[in-house]
Amino acid sequence: MLKKRIIVALLGLPLFIVIVWFDKPVPWFTIFIAIWGLLAAREFYRLVGVSSVRSLSVFGLLFTVLIIISPHCPSPFAAPLLITLVVVLPLIWLVLHQRVEGAFTGWAWMVAGFLYVGWLLSFLIALRFEAGRNWAFFAFFTTFGSDSAAYFIGRALGRHRLAPRISPHKSWEGAIGGVVAAVAVSLLFTLSTPLHISLNIGQGMALALLVSVFGQIGDLAESLLKRNVGVKESSTAIPGHGGLLDRMDSVVFAGVVVYLYYTFAWL
Repeated sequence: MLKKRIIVALLGLPLFIVIVWFDKPVPWFTIFIAIWGLLAAREFYRLVGVSSVRSLSVFGLLFTVLIIISPHCPSPFAAPLLITLVVVLPLIWLVLHQRVEGAFTGWAWMVAGFLYVGWLLSFLIALRFEAGRNWAFFAFFTTFGSDSAAYFIGRALGRHRLAPRISPHKSWEGAIGGVVAAVAVSLLFTLSTPLHISLNIGQGMALALLVSVFGQIGDLAESLLKRNVGVKESSTAIPGHGGLLDRMDSVVFAGVVVYLYYTFAWL
């Protein structure tokens, strides 16, 4: 399991860097995240039973992709319009087809998947599109550093359970190690390196701390979902890592944090 995890990470990281780095002649990162989001939403809908109502699943998957790519639309009304449509159109369809059994529960889960997967992933697209690749790299690399350190330090030194009712293997030692690793990685972006962004060391460390904390909360939130539906992993799509939904849990929260910081605190 651990060997597969490391091999997949080593093979996938260079490709991922290329995808984030180049945005011409086509927006490779947007395409990558849109495909990832589509597959992750499909896993979500399968876990919560929305897939059994084909029409709701189609609505959810379609609008998930649309909201992910919406930052490329110049209109400020694109995202609010999509959110409104994904709430209203499926309800109209359910009423017109007089579907009663499990209809409202399925609709609620469909909207939840759209927001959790599509809406949150759209912040990563907005970050890359508006702030540039180095800000996107900051969100990803600090998250990767936090996740990796939390995993390995937790395995080696973990004694005190962080949230035993949600994820019994996570520890306070791992969580603290994740924060320290994220802060260390942030130095690559505050010093004179090709990844430099206009943050001083204190700002970079503070933002990295927030990325790690909210990323770990995102990880626990997805663990809570899986515990509620009674599965260990969303799928086996990525050897050693679980499903695509499993791999986006912390980074989507981190993406929101970095984007909001860039938009409201840095500009």
